Amino acid sequence: HPGFFDRAGPFPLADVARAVGADLAAGADPALAISDVRPLADAGASHVSFLDNRKYAAQLATTQAGACLIQPMAAALVPAPTVALLTKAPYRGFALALHLFYPKASWPRVAGDSGVPVDPTAEIEPGVVIEPGAVVGPGASIGRGSRISAGAVVGYRVAIGRDSFIGPQATIVHALVGDRVIIHSGVRIGQDGFGFAMGRDGHLKVPQIGRVIIQDDVEIGANSCIDRGALKDTIIGEGTKIDNLVQIGHNVIIGRHCVIVAQCGLSGSSELGDFVVMGGQAGLVGHIKVGAGAQIAGGSHAKDDVPAGARMGGTPAKPFKQWAREIAAVERLAKRQGRNEEPEQA
Repeated sequence: HPGFFDRAGPFPLADVARAVGADLAAGADPALAISDVRPLADAGASHVSFLDNRKYAAQLATTQAGACLIQPMAAALVPAPTVALLTKAPYRGFALALHLFYPKASWPRVAGDSGVPVDPTAEIEPGVVIEPGAVVGPGASIGRGSRISAGAVVGYRVAIGRDSFIGPQATIVHALVGDRVIIHSGVRIGQDGFGFAMGRDGHLKVPQIGRVIIQDDVEIGANSCIDRGALKDTIIGEGTKIDNLVQIGHNVIIGRHCVIVAQCGLSGSSELGDFVVMGGQAGLVGHIKVGAGAQIAGGSHAKDDVPAGARMGGTPAKPFKQWAREIAAVERLAKRQGRNEEPEQA
């Protein structure tokens, strides 16, 4: 797939440092060519990355990045031959680097300017049904047996597999969708993730240049939202079933055959193993992992990694039996206190 965003550059390291407001560490080659922005784990010698969270210090130790945005006090953590780009705000510098390399990422292409509902460059296999009012953008592809319902939008370079159903008023951009996928009405897929470099002078938007990958046999309920990845992809594993009104943040990875019930919220970069079940209104904080086969009770919220096969409940989520004992203990305490209270005077 050719991707969804055009990349500028390459730029000399000195130009990158100037654009992001960083200082080059001593001995750095200002002419080093930088071609892209990548995460620490994926970066190569021509890429710039960043560290803003000590949780990822292990990735910094093994990174192959050509340069890394980092606070001066942590510069000693940068391994050779990676160059340290010194800044008090590495995440803000990362955002500025993305603006430099992807200047159009904040205004993504959707339908093009051909003036017709189905762009002539779209590849439509025989047997596709496109209902009145649907829009198919330039470079999109739709496999045979799929139906695009009235008012749906299939954006620029989006790929829809075979025998899939896109419901009315659904919007799909920056996404690759597999076979036999059902996307119900009002679903929003591939919009920006919630990424801002917060600061006293305002909040700088962080361009989101990843994609959404939806594997085969997935079903997504009405009015659910799945954000595209920031640098990597948001991934929904095959056979997973998602209920109505679910929010899935950027870079989330969901395994195969998971069940996610209505009004759940998965924060950015959280990961679910295969066959995970999340009850209604359950939630995850960002950057945690839920092991295969785990279950999170409705209305519960996990803030730490969840082991495979665990059953969790409460806020913050804890093992289900412990949670149930705590609730029972509170109920018993409340009853004893009620019996000890003096009756109200008339």
